Amino acid sequence: MTLMPVDYGHHGSILPERERDEEIMWPSFCKIHILCLGLAVLAVLVFVHNFFQLENLDHDTGLKWLIEDDDQQSSSQATKIPRKLYCGYEHQVLSKREQREEESLFAAIQWPNPPKNKIPFVKSTDPSHSNFVILNPYSHFRVGDQLEVLVYVKDYQGKPKQYGGDYLHTRIHSAHLKAGAIGRVVDYQNGSYRVFFTLLWPGEITVSVSLVHPSEGIQVLQRLREERPDRVYFKSLFKSGSVSETTVCNVCLPGDMPVCNFTDLYTGEPWFCYKPRKLSCATRTSHYKGGYQKVLLTSEETLLFQSDVNIKVPIFSSGPDRVIVSPLGHAEMDSLERSQSPDVFPSGYYYQDEWRPRTQWIQHFNKSSDITECLQGKVIHLFGDSTVRQWFEYLTSFVPDLVELNLGSPKNVGPFMSVDIKHNILLKFRCHGPPIRFTTVFSSELHYIANELNRIVGGRNTVIAITIWSHFSTFPVEVYIRRLRNIRRSVVRLLDRSPKTLVIIRTANVQELGPEVSLFNSDWYSYQLDTIMRKMFSGIGVYFVDAWEMSLAHYLPHKLHPEEVIVRNQLDAFLSLVCPPETYYSLLRGIHNQMWSLLL
Repeated sequence: MTLMPVDYGHHGSILPERERDEEIMWPSFCKIHILCLGLAVLAVLVFVHNFFQLENLDHDTGLKWLIEDDDQQSSSQATKIPRKLYCGYEHQVLSKREQREEESLFAAIQWPNPPKNKIPFVKSTDPSHSNFVILNPYSHFRVGDQLEVLVYVKDYQGKPKQYGGDYLHTRIHSAHLKAGAIGRVVDYQNGSYRVFFTLLWPGEITVSVSLVHPSEGIQVLQRLREERPDRVYFKSLFKSGSVSETTVCNVCLPGDMPVCNFTDLYTGEPWFCYKPRKLSCATRTSHYKGGYQKVLLTSEETLLFQSDVNIKVPIFSSGPDRVIVSPLGHAEMDSLERSQSPDVFPSGYYYQDEWRPRTQWIQHFNKSSDITECLQGKVIHLFGDSTVRQWFEYLTSFVPDLVELNLGSPKNVGPFMSVDIKHNILLKFRCHGPPIRFTTVFSSELHYIANELNRIVGGRNTVIAITIWSHFSTFPVEVYIRRLRNIRRSVVRLLDRSPKTLVIIRTANVQELGPEVSLFNSDWYSYQLDTIMRKMFSGIGVYFVDAWEMSLAHYLPHKLHPEEVIVRNQLDAFLSLVCPPETYYSLLRGIHNQMWSLLL
């Protein structure tokens, strides 16, 4: 769902000499024509070659600023963004380009606030009083047409609201076809919203709208993100001999107590623990999630986060909630489903429980032998949180020849490794560095993704998948931007030295929400981080698996760790990038490459 605050070589000449007679001039003239014809053919081949080479121009002059050295940074620490600086340890010195990028990122996630700081609960959005209307529901719709829906929100007194900022999820679906797609929401900031759907399959299609959080709840979530980043806290165990101590750790620690500085030397990522009373900082052995702070809300604010009242509650139609869609011909469907624009919306849809992206060709790897054939001879690195660990778990359990090695790693934490010796496949998973809300992680295994990428040689048989978002939802956005900036810099360097390396970003996904989870891992937090992730990794030669749409468009209940059918579709998209299905375009490119090799 996209919710927008407001429509959210050498050359020369050959001249005949006057002294030559006609018998000499005529062969020379023919030679000129033959030479010109050859040059023309060569020019055409060069033009075609350059056309295909444009695909690979991802790491040239336009990207050099992404890996600029620290000595190119500006001396000023302040940005033009009027935001509270987070934490005395968070001294980021940004270059002018980084400042401009950060400003554009904050502009992209800017969210409209209620007109007053505190709105009484009865004046907040009530989904039971709100409704939606399908425009022209009895029109003759065909596949590919746009369907428009108006949403009107009201408060608990049944009065129309005069401002926007509510977070909505919208979806069209056909249960009997196991089909679904999401809609694009435009906030008019006057209590009404317009939703745009692209009708992508024929038959009876139903519209669903739900309120994830009222605008008044979003205001609370914004305050918590800025003022209470400590609402998830972490701990480390320090141990020497029979003496052990546990202290609190975080990106930033308040007060003037002595701290151990575990800031990464290569990336500059900050991490601190309160210093143990008896032991030295060098005795740290492990990291783990300490817990969640309680009593974060006032009694009035608590009313804004109630299950079955205003958290992921449906908004019903005041009229028909479905339309009938007529089919298209095969040729028309082909042009509809394959868009060349990377910004096409929605990026895909489900049909018969299979994901159909609209910007790439996809094949479905229903047999383990197909996956083995695709991954043969490859090294696959999976970096990030538990949502990409699901990929490791699925592949290891589904492909018989992939055998997991016992590395003695804690369950659900890693690192993990599976090997298929017969087909020369190596599959690895490693979690990202702190902050990470896992159970015990050995201190020696707290690796940052950027540093791991710097150690990879890369090449045509190296595949890298990255996701990092869920564990950053409680922190101010600057912390997340810093982490992605470090990872992106390492990705650009990797692709610069090994352009054939395949790098894939798995986006965020929606999840189940209750009153407590909403304060730490709300879909609204995830949506904001996902927006930043997509923008920061666009245009550098990486690919995306749209886990966001794939989780939101499906009929199954939302989960942080989606059900297997959704994970399987994510991996189909991933594997289709690793082993693209043969298309007419790829056939032409193969012919071009062979002709170019023969010419050389």
